[in-house]
Amino acid sequence: MVVVETARGWQLGEIVQLFTNHEPGDENLKSVDRKATPRDLLQRQSWQQREGEVIETSKARAIELRLELKVVNAEYSYDGSRLTIFFSTETEEKVELKSLRQDMQKTYAPAMVDLRQIGPRDVAKLICGMGACGLETRCCCKFLTDFSSISIRMAKEQGISLTPTEITGMCGRLRCCLIYEYQQYVDARQQLPKRNKRVMTPKGEGRVVDIIPLQGKVLVEVQELGVLEFLKDEITLMEDSKNEPPKNSGE
Repeated sequence: MVVVETARGWQLGEIVQLFTNHEPGDENLKSVDRKATPRDLLQRQSWQQREGEVIETSKARAIELRLELKVVNAEYSYDGSRLTIFFSTETEEKVELKSLRQDMQKTYAPAMVDLRQIGPRDVAKLICGMGACGLETRCCCKFLTDFSSISIRMAKEQGISLTPTEITGMCGRLRCCLIYEYQQYVDARQQLPKRNKRVMTPKGEGRVVDIIPLQGKVLVEVQELGVLEFLKDEITLMEDSKNEPPKNSGE
């Protein structure tokens, strides 16, 4: 355990890995201040025990002020010098926080109080719990350190059902895992012919009706034989006469 400087003041961190080789950009990293002492650990534990009270007090005051926000968490720095209160809101309008901030500052002085709004994904990360897929611990609170931009196209590219319950996480947003294999599907599809393309197979000429990207296979409808499955190396893309440029009338 070590003492480090973060965006939320001085905090305790845990060393999980040591690197012997320097990488480009390492010079911009902040240095570890010092190794944490038993007194530092006791201080952190003492302030942690007060965070639950902060959450309840903040919630009650927000209700009194009729603010449309949800207090999610509170976090003291290890020495109690800074207090960050995290909240979320479903409205797009800016919430007036001046009164709430002043009240919390008076209540928890001399700590410097900061109110910080977080999004639905960050809320899910803080609350943690079981994932929509059935995993006992959600990816966001297990190993994800930042959130990538997720689009509906990622689900379509992988042939995943677009039913909301199938692609929506506990946060109410598209599941983070939609990006995990997305690039592999994109790369695999680039090596295979598109649907409706004419191809030559060992069984004769046919039309592509579907593909299985990660297996490198193509489903081809061959006349009189029906739909057959072939590896990409077993087929050859044929020239599509419909895509050829029109001939000049004088030829």
